[in-house]
Amino acid sequence: MITTLLFSLLTLDQTLANFVAQYGTWVYALLFVVIFIETGLVIFPFLPGDSLLFIAGTLAATTELDVHILVALLAMAAILGDSANYAIGRKVGKRVYTWKDSRWYKRAYLERTQHFYEKYGNMTIIIARFVPIVRTFAPFLAGVVTMPYPRFLAYNITGGVMWICALTYLGYFFGNIPFIKNNLSFFVIGIVIISAIPIAVTFFKERAAVRKQESGS
Repeated sequence: MITTLLFSLLTLDQTLANFVAQYGTWVYALLFVVIFIETGLVIFPFLPGDSLLFIAGTLAATTELDVHILVALLAMAAILGDSANYAIGRKVGKRVYTWKDSRWYKRAYLERTQHFYEKYGNMTIIIARFVPIVRTFAPFLAGVVTMPYPRFLAYNITGGVMWICALTYLGYFFGNIPFIKNNLSFFVIGIVIISAIPIAVTFFKERAAVRKQESGS
C-alpha cells in the first residue's frame, strides 16, 4: 500500500499532464470533483489536496488551462465541499461520538480536530485548510457542535479562497522554473511531507502525554 501511494505521488504530475493532453479542459471537472470530495466527505481525508493544487498550477502555466478559471472553480469546490461537510456533521450530531473505528472513520482524527478547535477556536476553519486530515474533519465537527452557519460560512469562504489561491498560484508562478520543472516529482513529495509535519507533531505530543499519564499512575 505504501509503495502504491508513493508511486502515485511520484507520478501525479505525469498522470494529470496525460489527462490534460487527452481530455483538455475536462480536467477542470476532474479537479473540481476531487477537491469537493476531499473537503466535503469526511470518509475521504487522504485524497491529494495540497500536492494536487500545486501540480494543477504548474500545468496551467504550460497547457491550455487558464489559471484564473482554475482558481475560481476550485475555490468554489472547496467552499461547497466544506458546506456539505458541515451539513453532514449537523445531521449526524453528537452520535458521531458513539461511532466505532472502522476503515472509513477514525476517532483519533476527530479528537485531533477537537484539539485544533480548543487551540484556535473558529479560526480552525481557516487554518485547517492547510493541514491534511484536519482539513476534512474541521467543517464536519463544526456541524456537529452546531456552529452558527453564517459564521461558519465566513470562515469557510476566507479559508477556501486562501488555500486554493496560495497553492495553485504557487505552482503557476514557480512550476516553470527549470530546476523545479525538471524535479517536479520530488517537489510534490516535499509538499506532502511538509503538510504532514503538523500531524506528526500532534501525534508525538499525544503519545508523550499518554506515556506521562501512564507513568504517573
